[in-house]
Amino acid sequence: MAALPEIWKLYLRRFAVDHWYRFAKQRLHWTLPKLSTPQQCDRWSDLMPLITWELWLAGDIVNDNPLPWQKSITKLTPGRVAQAMGGVLARISTPAQPPKTRGKSPGWKPGQIRKRRIRYPIVKKRTSYSPKTAPKSA
Repeated sequence: MAALPEIWKLYLRRFAVDHWYRFAKQRLHWTLPKLSTPQQCDRWSDLMPLITWELWLAGDIVNDNPLPWQKSITKLTPGRVAQAMGGVLARISTPAQPPKTRGKSPGWKPGQIRKRRIRYPIVKKRTSYSPKTAPKSA
């Protein structure tokens, strides 16, 4: 059994992890995309810690841009940094060329076989319960 101060430190660390999961789900839209394959889901999940580090490191270079109902703060939270990242991204621009218009695409060729997308079952968490017994009619 570990010492009580060590257990207490681990218990306090739990709250930071819980708040990160909430931030990733609500603000970074971790669970929003409906991806087709488990590999795509894994790649999307691998991006969440990287995005969090990006927001943490960008905290020093962004200016607070509060909404009208928000107070200005000195130590920016990850949510406030994410709110101000639009200005940084607009300033650094993108190295990609703008897309060229190519006209109307020909679409599917007549007689070409289309394969349907593989559907994976949705995993839902729920509490198990015993089925209700229906009242017998007379």
